[in-house]
Amino acid sequence: MLSISVINDTAFHPSTFILLGIPGMQDQHVWAAIPFCSMYILALVGNGTILYIIMTDRTLHEPMYLFLCLLSITDLVLCSTTLPKMLTIFWFRSHMISYHGCLTQMFFVHTIFATESAVLLAMAFDRYVAICRPLHYTSILNATVIGKIGLACVARGLLFVFPFVILIKRLPFCGHRIIPHTYCEHMGIAKLACASIKPNTIYGLTVALSVTGMDVVLIATSYGLILRAVLSLPSKDAQFRAFSTCGAHICVILIFYVPAFFSFFTHRFGHQVPPHVHIVFANLYLLVPPVLNPLVYGINTKQIRLRIFGFFMGRR
Repeated sequence: MLSISVINDTAFHPSTFILLGIPGMQDQHVWAAIPFCSMYILALVGNGTILYIIMTDRTLHEPMYLFLCLLSITDLVLCSTTLPKMLTIFWFRSHMISYHGCLTQMFFVHTIFATESAVLLAMAFDRYVAICRPLHYTSILNATVIGKIGLACVARGLLFVFPFVILIKRLPFCGHRIIPHTYCEHMGIAKLACASIKPNTIYGLTVALSVTGMDVVLIATSYGLILRAVLSLPSKDAQFRAFSTCGAHICVILIFYVPAFFSFFTHRFGHQVPPHVHIVFANLYLLVPPVLNPLVYGINTKQIRLRIFGFFMGRR
């Protein structure tokens, strides 16, 4: 009876999953890992530098830089959740991941993505207040409010993503273990189930459209109001600087959301999309923003740029 129970439990929840990597490109895994590893190192160095500078310089303990600090933390966690395992798949052919390890990775990937989306919204709100309500900036965004916003960003991610774990754990897998992906994500796991995944699909769509989709709408609204305010500035030079800054921010935001939504909707509707294209795009939104965010939000900021230059030149 004990052995039968173990067999049934294994059939319901496999002890391990097999992450295939990039389907159709297994022969190129060793070479594909090089740009991924390079971007990961750049993300670690860039975000680590931003964190060090902001945390050690008290003059930078202002709302904009504190939000940037939170963004760097989420970037570091987001890419570190997937890249180490991905590189072991590409270089060491270590395709196995435990069932609970897979669910843990899935939980962190989606939670950190939702958190970073909320942080980007908070940063857009910060820029709106700074440009459109400059006289009330310090009173609206004081230390207490920033702390509450940071906690709300994390809590929202945890609240909306935790049901993903419950929805996966209720599914039987009947021995299906091969995930054609480089990391574990909700629908990639759910598609292996030998039961209806309609609740997973409905809840996933609901979260994507009502949470992340709403973030996109609010961010677009904030930058729309910012651009309207910028157009009213009398100085052409001030307009150019504001446009260049906002343009860089918008490009990074698009790089974050477009591949994410492409991956998300491909799982449900893009059956004609080649698997390797889908997987590459699914990795882009985890890697490219952590590389670009320190450049666009950090080095593009004069105060941080000067401190980075002074740091590498050996001056304080």
